[in-house]
Amino acid sequence: MDRTVADLNIAHFKRLLEAETDADKRDLLTRLLALEEAKLAASPDTGPPAGKASGG
Repeated sequence: MDRTVADLNIAHFKRLLEAETDADKRDLLTRLLALEEAKLAASPDTGPPAGKASGG
């Protein structure tokens, strides 16, 4: 799985949740966010997200 895509999806769903007021849409976005976070957690790549340099 591409970690960058998962990171972007998570950020996108969080932004959408900030503005959404419809309960059904919020539920859907919350489920989608949870799925992306689960995919990311299950990813064998445990390094920093792509494009993020570690200090040093």
